[in-house]
Amino acid sequence: MNIRLALIPGDGIGPDIVSEAVRVLDRVAEKYGHSVRYERLTAGGAAIDETGAPLPEKTLRTAEECDAVLLGAVGGPKWDNVPSELRPEKALLGLRGGLGLFCNLRPALLYPQLASACPLRSELVEGGLDLMVVRELTGGIYFGAKERTEDRASDVMSYTKEEIRRIAIKAFEIARKRSCRLTSVDKANILETSRLWRATVNEVAASYPDVEVSHLYVDNAAMQLVRNPRQFDVILTENMFGDILSDEASMITGSIGMLPSASLRSDSFGMYEPIHGSAPDIAGQDKANPLATILSVSMMLRYSFSLAQEADEIEKAVGLTLDQGWRTADIFTQGTRLCGTKAMGQAVAGNIRD
Repeated sequence: MNIRLALIPGDGIGPDIVSEAVRVLDRVAEKYGHSVRYERLTAGGAAIDETGAPLPEKTLRTAEECDAVLLGAVGGPKWDNVPSELRPEKALLGLRGGLGLFCNLRPALLYPQLASACPLRSELVEGGLDLMVVRELTGGIYFGAKERTEDRASDVMSYTKEEIRRIAIKAFEIARKRSCRLTSVDKANILETSRLWRATVNEVAASYPDVEVSHLYVDNAAMQLVRNPRQFDVILTENMFGDILSDEASMITGSIGMLPSASLRSDSFGMYEPIHGSAPDIAGQDKANPLATILSVSMMLRYSFSLAQEADEIEKAVGLTLDQGWRTADIFTQGTRLCGTKAMGQAVAGNIRD
């Protein structure tokens, strides 16, 4: 397969971790006979410094022409005082909106090798934890009309039935490939948008009789995630609720340095990135954990290119690397082998064997 990949390292540790993800992708491509052509682009603070804008037109235009996007991280205190419309984070919203990426996948997987890092009691996650948050990404309060005066402000939460329907279909399809259990999260006792959400999800559910569907209010879902996270498999929810719940789910696993994400549209195109930030305090110091970005490559191979065997290969290599005791500082415990960003990437690539 010939792959044209938009590569956006971004800010802070972004270039460090993306380099190791590329190392692993190149190794997989070599083993399975694929060709990867990289288009290196700028976005975020690096783009502000270079062009004055967080998302240059060239970046968006070139990304649209590629088969997928691999993103590092954007932002940092260096750009805290720029006008709000020019903040590095605007690049993320611009990429999601400009590329039509309405479906965000956030897996929360607790590796057995890292079980001691989980903040919950061991009996709550005994046997492992593996859930997927499916978050609607381009609607809701983040994209609704906004208004602010001296003493009043408003942010409108708005959804159309079609916006809800398309993200629900994505979630049901994913649930069907997992354990056929889906929990839809809303606030239908209060919000009209949530009432439309629930009604539409139930309509879509009629086409997936093999998937068990339940509904939870968002406040109860937040509580249940820490009370009994293993009750969940696929969680479907709107933009703001998904933003909050996916962060909560990620912390249950013990380290955000381990967790990838995917942002998809209706076809095979997607943008893949780790869920963590740019960590400028350790940028360029060979300290960052590249595993979330490496696992984002695995998601890319699985969801954008239907290369399940290659995706499995990366995930198995990450597991083997952890079995061998390799740990960056964020997941280091006594008795394991402390290593840097490059050594971790080299170890994973080395475990993808002929």
